Amino acid sequence: MSLRRRLVLMLPLSMAAGSASAQGGWIAVSGADNSFIVDMPGRPVYKVIDTTTPSGTAFVYHSYSLEYRRLSFVAQTALYPADIDVSRPRANLQSALDDRAQRLEGGKWGKVEWREVQSAPAVESTGPIAGGSALRQLVLMKGRRIVSLGYLAPADALRAPEAERFFRSLRLLA
Repeated sequence: MSLRRRLVLMLPLSMAAGSASAQGGWIAVSGADNSFIVDMPGRPVYKVIDTTTPSGTAFVYHSYSLEYRRLSFVAQTALYPADIDVSRPRANLQSALDDRAQRLEGGKWGKVEWREVQSAPAVESTGPIAGGSALRQLVLMKGRRIVSLGYLAPADALRAPEAERFFRSLRLLA
């Protein structure tokens, strides 16, 4: 995955996702702790990303990423430790939006849609990346669990069938 793509798909707290070339057909990918299932167009690279909260508590993000043709797919999840206030999930989601907006052309999202996904607060957003690409992401919280789907592609492929299948396939389990 190119440095530009990695920088765009990073989660808050400067965490990068890995990459792989897709092989074979679509597969169901199970998230850490059996937290979710999402369909991806091949077997992703799995990485554990160590990080800390602002107060210094260690925790991990689980990242599943791959490149497929000219498209990049990333699914990530973490279970926030007790020192992260999750009583206002929209504030946590806004923080994720703000962090990633810094990497967008113009520093802001083109579209932001707040909603619920399987009874969990969520936000879906899209925005332009320098060079004609675009980022589409869905971030949701269920209790202390945060799940993020990211899709990076040329702007004309933002709603490609592969993207639609990826986002529609998300199933929360825990």
